[in-house]
Amino acid sequence: MSEGIKIALDAMGGDVGPDVVVPAAMKAISEFPDTTIILVGDRDVLAAALSRAGAADNRSLQIHHASQVVAMDELPSSALRNKKDSSMRVALDLVKDGSAGACVSAGNTGALMATSRFVLKMLPGIDRPAICTAIPSVTAHTWMLDLGANVDCNAGHLFQFAMMGSVLAEAVDNNKSPRIGLLNIGEEEIKGNEQVKDAARILSESRLNYTGYAEGDDIYKGDFDVIVCDGFVGNVSLKTSEGVARMIAAFIRQEFNKSLFSRLAALVAMPVLKAFRRRIDPRRYNGASLLGLRGIVIKSHGGADSLAFANAIKVAILEVREALPDLISSRLQSYQGQVQ
Repeated sequence: MSEGIKIALDAMGGDVGPDVVVPAAMKAISEFPDTTIILVGDRDVLAAALSRAGAADNRSLQIHHASQVVAMDELPSSALRNKKDSSMRVALDLVKDGSAGACVSAGNTGALMATSRFVLKMLPGIDRPAICTAIPSVTAHTWMLDLGANVDCNAGHLFQFAMMGSVLAEAVDNNKSPRIGLLNIGEEEIKGNEQVKDAARILSESRLNYTGYAEGDDIYKGDFDVIVCDGFVGNVSLKTSEGVARMIAAFIRQEFNKSLFSRLAALVAMPVLKAFRRRIDPRRYNGASLLGLRGIVIKSHGGADSLAFANAIKVAILEVREALPDLISSRLQSYQGQVQ
């Protein structure tokens, strides 16, 4: 049950702000009616957005005033120093003091990561946070991390990422033994850099269900439940995948618009095309977890629409239900001493 769960939203963050966040909050509470959403931002702006959406009297939607906004291009250091009353910072403060179980933001990624680390701190034994999200696969989805928080990682960091990703998959998917793959340039043991080879050795000796190296084309096959890499490789892989998806969609549109016959064929194929589009719709997978913190923080895509942002809120609710930081901390203690 989600009774008692409160989620703080950085309602001013992202490319659109309240006009996306408010409808998304309404979608979330319709699916999880026992959840309370705290909209953090300019009180007057949010009150007007609630009024336009016909939700001014909805008791499940509360406003918490914040006078500042972190710009999408603002330096993280500037946000930390100068935006102590920003909607992002205040939402994180609500998580820190226990007023909310999680924070969801579509704002500046660098500022969110830096502010989250400053406000919430890291879990004991975790060196760095990692960005993790679900990616569609042939069978269901695959959790992948890190997706950009850490450019340079050693073997110990990769092991920590694997452990956190495993706990996430176990908790959210009810997967008792997630299959973990280490992203590499080949399946052979001799391939890869020293960090990856050392991480493979550590994972092989651990109690995690490490099943070997994963190549780039394995990400979508469904043979792994969790794929681990450093943030440089992960971010490039993610952005490349998004680009390929857009190219395929463009090619399909071009082919179906070539002639009258092809347009008629598109009408016949429309049910299949709609089903295909839904399966790969990135909005359904919006909501990346910042793992390793003492609280739950979910990063939404900056350009998310209300459907996508509602999915990010759903991710937050599921993680609060499972008390994910506590699970990660508990699991890490069982591996104490394995990685220094």
